Amino acid sequence: MQAYCMKCRKKREMKDTKAVKMKNGKPATKGVCSVCGTKMYRIG
Repeated sequence: MQAYCMKCRKKREMKDTKAVKMKNGKPATKGVCSVCGTKMYRIG
């Protein structure tokens, strides 16, 4: 899955993904950038 990395400022592939739910009940995905290791978050 791809998400926007704030450190690289590009869309990157996410690794170690984990499905989570936000406070409002909507689904989201957490992971880390495959290039720099920064935490990433994607809604939906």
